[in-house]
Amino acid sequence: MPVRERRGVSREELQQSALVAVAVLLVLGVFAAWSVLIPGVSAWENIIVAVIGSLRLTGPVAAAFAAWVAVRRRRGTGRQSLTTWQAVRAPLAILVVVGGSFTATLLVMAVRTMLTEQAGRLLPSGLVMGMAGLALYVAIGWVTGWLLPWTITPMFAGLGCYGLFTWLVQGATWADRLAPATREPYDPFRGLSAAALTNQTLWLLGVSAALLLGWAAVVTRQALVLAAALLAVLAAGTGVARLLSEPKTISAQRVVYSCQEWPIMVCVHPGMRTGLPELGSAFVKIASRLAGTPGEFSRLEQHPRNGDVALPAGAAPIHVDDLATGFADEVADEFVENLAQECTDTPARGYRDIVVAWLLGKPLPSGPLPEHEYAAAWFSGLTDAQRREWLRQHYSDFAGCRLQSTYFAGQVGDTGQTVQAGQAGQPGQAGQIAPYPQVNPPYQAPAAVPPLPSVAPYSPGDAPAEKPRREARHRG
Repeated sequence: MPVRERRGVSREELQQSALVAVAVLLVLGVFAAWSVLIPGVSAWENIIVAVIGSLRLTGPVAAAFAAWVAVRRRRGTGRQSLTTWQAVRAPLAILVVVGGSFTATLLVMAVRTMLTEQAGRLLPSGLVMGMAGLALYVAIGWVTGWLLPWTITPMFAGLGCYGLFTWLVQGATWADRLAPATREPYDPFRGLSAAALTNQTLWLLGVSAALLLGWAAVVTRQALVLAAALLAVLAAGTGVARLLSEPKTISAQRVVYSCQEWPIMVCVHPGMRTGLPELGSAFVKIASRLAGTPGEFSRLEQHPRNGDVALPAGAAPIHVDDLATGFADEVADEFVENLAQECTDTPARGYRDIVVAWLLGKPLPSGPLPEHEYAAAWFSGLTDAQRREWLRQHYSDFAGCRLQSTYFAGQVGDTGQTVQAGQAGQPGQAGQIAPYPQVNPPYQAPAAVPPLPSVAPYSPGDAPAEKPRREARHRG
């Protein structure tokens, strides 16, 4: 029998298996990385996080492949003595194979983004950390396969790695920093910490080298290899100590906003500048309806969800997580919902929902109670100018969730128009009452409140349609 066959795996078989492994790892890597990408964010950090995130699938497959080769190699060598190079040559070759698939995944993800301007910077420390994570998967798979030379061991190694690192990443303790993954969720405003990635690389490389060299020391029985393994343990301990001494959260970095000045001023992270037109269209109506009220704004700025920020006069914060389909409507809904606090009782919540629906341009809800239906009918009979004046007077009650039935009755003044509870809804002649469909609530109608002063019809600050859109950059 040829020597190669007695060793359990021939060179040709190993080469074919390596090609299959590269193909599988590339497909899984691209799929996993694409699922981690934040939709619409054009930033190099987004690519790095996505490629590192692909390890959650490619890592266990690499561990299973390393375990399979180790099982075949163990059966072929038996109790044959090995030199240090003979011992570590196979796992290092496996690391080269899986590293090639990692590099190919990065290139596939970067091809599309290289053609457009990207925010941020490409951190080499992030790419090195990804390779170090793969090295840990390979080391675990190789040692497991050598110690347990069973047919089921590769599957056991792959599933074990997946379960272990998934548990570490999802855990709420310090242990999540030890996994070969970035801290989630990724925030474009906070970016990535090069120091944290370097410390994580030191830990991953140290523990990987400690596993392989420790195994090699046992197989070769050489004291020098054992000393090298102890040095690797020291490096891993240094990396862990530096990781644990870092703050859990990364402070927000200073960014140069990308802004669009028409139809309203909207400023976002430069990696999300493609979403400016949709955000401007979604907020122009809200801006016009809040004009003249305490909630009035002339500028929108994107900010991270955590942490207090100083805003210039007339600016309001918005939170944009991604640019997926319908993102602008979701941002607008969240913005309006945050104008008023949540209501704990049903009556106040029904009145609050009426005002929120109007600000968002949605149909006014009838509400769970009869008085809500009456209030919605009364509010729908007002013009937008009257509703703005009404909101200006009752804004504190709206924000504090203290609206009452008495606020949705009486007369509301407007230029050449008066609306009374239960009647008047269309503009009439100056000083006259325009007819309005009679509202017959099944209870005693709320008492009238003093009429609101008349206001001139509001002209929103919409620029002419032919005014070109202009994008500018402002330092946040």
